Amino acid sequence: MNYISLDTVPHFKECASVVADAGFVLVELQVVPQNGMVRITAVIASKDPSKDIGVADCSKVHHVLQPKLVALLRKSEDDIIMEVCSPGVERNIRNAAEFGCFVGREIRVWDKNVSDWVRGTIKSSDDAQVTLETEADGDKTIAYNDIAKAKFIHL
Repeated sequence: MNYISLDTVPHFKECASVVADAGFVLVELQVVPQNGMVRITAVIASKDPSKDIGVADCSKVHHVLQPKLVALLRKSEDDIIMEVCSPGVERNIRNAAEFGCFVGREIRVWDKNVSDWVRGTIKSSDDAQVTLETEADGDKTIAYNDIAKAKFIHL
């Protein structure tokens, strides 16, 4: 699994601070020019891993994020199509940098070294590895190079 710093995503840093001020975490931001318009997708998560994101949360973030993006992109509101959504209950983690957004959340990762899923709660992460708190082995640190895929655990 690759680690791509979220700060390298255009406009992510500026938008993440606006989303944080609203009480949420920006997980993913896509800004795609399309026929003179700009299509924006923002994925948000709760700062509290035990809480899910609802429609009211997405609406709240949409209202604070849209003016910021209008200013950053120098577009009018009519030129922007924006969607704000939750990560979903069965999200596949695509970028290892996302682990930091989900500290405290239960996940499973496919560890290439053991050729099996390792289940645990994200305790910490950096630019090279993630540490999971597991029931069986206590804390287990796995390098991103050893992770084939990672998913939320949905019961």
